[in-house]
Amino acid sequence: MEREHNWKRMACDWRLRTRTLALGRRTLVMGVVNVTPDSFSDGGAYLRTEDAVAHGLRLLDEGADLLDIGAESTRPGSHAGGPTEKSADSLAVSAEEEQARLLPVLRGILAARPEAVLSVDTYKAATARAALTAGAEVVNDVSGLLWDAEMAGVCAEAGCGVVLMHTRGRPEEWRTQPQLEPDELLETVRRGLLASLAEALTAGIRPEAVALDPGYGFGKRFEENYALLARQQELRELGRPLLAGVSRKSFLGRTLKELHSGEDAPVDARETASVAAMVAAILHGAAVVRVHSVKPALEAARIADALLAAG
Repeated sequence: MEREHNWKRMACDWRLRTRTLALGRRTLVMGVVNVTPDSFSDGGAYLRTEDAVAHGLRLLDEGADLLDIGAESTRPGSHAGGPTEKSADSLAVSAEEEQARLLPVLRGILAARPEAVLSVDTYKAATARAALTAGAEVVNDVSGLLWDAEMAGVCAEAGCGVVLMHTRGRPEEWRTQPQLEPDELLETVRRGLLASLAEALTAGIRPEAVALDPGYGFGKRFEENYALLARQQELRELGRPLLAGVSRKSFLGRTLKELHSGEDAPVDARETASVAAMVAAILHGAAVVRVHSVKPALEAARIADALLAAG
């Protein structure tokens, strides 16, 4: 029996702090600005404020619909989210240090482009509050409101857009997570996102302000990411638009190892794979994609959008 493809995505409005973005008509591209010394992707490249601002403006010039600015790495093995039962270490980056890195960049971009839509990638309520006061429209919380009990209230009070990501454990635990079968994995992600959504709504966050992110690479083993991507469209039943971030992820590098002398492809050799995975995410329901290289992503997204429109 032939398997029917159900390539659809939700058309809706995403309510942000001061404006509304239409989702589902075409894919929106979110460009990444990392203000960190240790990001897995481009750590240290844009640590200086002026470099990060210039990079953000360049991504906007290339066609990014919005930017996601982060100042703490959540790479595998980091201590992001605070100590676990196996670790007594404190936060890898304090809220004060995170804000010292992030806020000048956010203000610099808005000074040059007041109309820019900026998201802040943080799980700390204090940083979210400061960024929203400085002009951010969206809070992108990789913990899905789990790592800071005050985060939901901050977002509700600001009336901002919220991205709730599914994360399985803390980054320092990811390499030892037990393997899950595809059905079990999808149900784990579904339950986790549903719990985060319920937390958001209970705190007073408007449902139309929420987008959901399956969290590729965040506590998923290498091959599990493909099982999740192949069935991503099933998460549409949660009733909120999907955001997918597959750009330069480690599972892509692992898949390419046979083409790189048996070693995982390095980050700078994952761009074509990133675009391929991004197109798959769009065809399986993603309304927003989070990417490091905007121009190739924008072009590929237009092709995927044309296929969806024809389908």
